[in-house]
Amino acid sequence: MPHPRVLVATAVPAERDAVARALSAPEGVDTLAVGVGPAAAAAGTATALARAAAEGRPYRLVVSAGIGGGFPPEAPVGSLVVADAITVADLGAQTPDGFAPVTELGFGTVTHLPPRSLVRETADACGAATGTVLTVSTVTGTAERAAELRLRHPRALAEAMEGFGVAEAAVLHGLPVLEVRAVSNPVGPRDRATWRIGDALAALSDAFGKIAPVLERWNTHDDTHDDTHDTHG
Repeated sequence: MPHPRVLVATAVPAERDAVARALSAPEGVDTLAVGVGPAAAAAGTATALARAAAEGRPYRLVVSAGIGGGFPPEAPVGSLVVADAITVADLGAQTPDGFAPVTELGFGTVTHLPPRSLVRETADACGAATGTVLTVSTVTGTAERAAELRLRHPRALAEAMEGFGVAEAAVLHGLPVLEVRAVSNPVGPRDRATWRIGDALAALSDAFGKIAPVLERWNTHDDTHDDTHDTHG
């Protein structure tokens, strides 16, 4: 049996199962629910990567996947987003002039960049929009917060809670990372009547059915890719 070369990390089992149902070659892809939030995602992903490497079956690609909030009108409920930048939105400090990311404080990283060709091929395969996916520790619940995020991150299409943590673990292991999100609700006031979690999980499963060949082709590459992993800006 081929060694697994792609790790798909989700937050919760429902997302993991939606992805797993769509994969035509599960022996080449592992799916794992690593927990909710960037800390759990980073710890769970890093542990899985280290264990696989120690067992002599290292991964070659890490994918953060799941449902998330979309910024209307560019990312409506039911749509798909592939991150061309994975950015942590709330790692920094509040100052008299507003929020300052850790990079403006002189340390840290706030963005990881997936390989451009992989983003393009993935988005084309499943009909997704491409843009920044924000990682937050507290999900947005007001119109004011949504507007603030869009002001600071004008290319943001979606927010979720795990992508940056997964990316931090991947980069620590020298691996490329990708993030795929199905939009379950609009970013803004938390109106449960607008949530479509079941539809988003179905869209996530459908997306992975379409992008599985892309991941398999990428899986045959020699670990060279066309982007740096991270940026300090």
